Amino acid sequence: MTRSSVPGRAAGVALATAAAAGAAAFAWGSLVERRAYRLRHETLAVLDAGAAPIRILHLSDLHMAPWQHGKQEWVRGLAALEPDLVINTGDNLGHRDGLTGIRHALEPFAGVPGVFVHGSNDYFGPTTKNPLGYLLGPSERPSEAERLDTAGLEEFFASLGWVDLNNAAHWMTLRNSPLEFIGTADAHRGWDRLDSLPGAIDELREQVEPDDGPADRESVMIGVTHAPYRRVLDSFVTHGTEVIFAGHTHGGQVCVPGVGALVTNCDLPREQASGVSLWNHALGTAYLEVSAGLGTSIYAPVRFACPPEAVLVTLVGADIGYP
Repeated sequence: MTRSSVPGRAAGVALATAAAAGAAAFAWGSLVERRAYRLRHETLAVLDAGAAPIRILHLSDLHMAPWQHGKQEWVRGLAALEPDLVINTGDNLGHRDGLTGIRHALEPFAGVPGVFVHGSNDYFGPTTKNPLGYLLGPSERPSEAERLDTAGLEEFFASLGWVDLNNAAHWMTLRNSPLEFIGTADAHRGWDRLDSLPGAIDELREQVEPDDGPADRESVMIGVTHAPYRRVLDSFVTHGTEVIFAGHTHGGQVCVPGVGALVTNCDLPREQASGVSLWNHALGTAYLEVSAGLGTSIYAPVRFACPPEAVLVTLVGADIGYP
């Protein structure tokens, strides 16, 4: 054996090892981790001191296909948590017949108060793509994308008693605490109408009588959006939101252990791709809760170091201030 053959052989072994490791990681991410559903728990102190806790189930990015029975049954089981409110931040559909699976997964939540916004995949079906294409930049909707049954999805959500927050505002009282909600349509497609929010908030407050809620409780404003673009988060904070719920990022979907998300599919900083963080704008601050979501595109069925999740957020009473 010549000396020159030794480095070449070592390089070949290294390449083979890397290829094997990559294949193993892909197999794990596509066959195991993307089905390893988990429930993340968060507690946020935003209610008036002494207020009863409010349990919010945050669901996002189910990207449901009709054959995904394991995901459907797992989501159905979340009804046993008995949440006070469900917040759905969009991209529920992942197939032309995805509504069938969504109905089965969410029907146990009938009668539980809820609010929702849409992502673009609640309007348009997935298309064939490179599974790692999202690493190259924010995704775009191909012109040939199939229209989905958005009207049927909205009709089903209405039957559950859920409120449409796409570029809208809403008010409710839960466990004796008044809550205001503002929401946007999908900012990733430019469908958010931030200019309409001041009028929606004013109209909301004009409709709410002073005695509609507890006289000794201040209302808490909650922002709901699919894609957490900076412009949306800044606007929410400007309008006084204390908690913001979002999805869209898939938590990065393919992450590097010790590094985290490589992309967010929007202009949100990578370190805020999932979990609870603080969003500061001007003189305001809000908690930002971003769900890594429960699904993926059927054409990019892989997760790595980023398991699918639902989130149970408990709002509790505390003195004014942030940690």
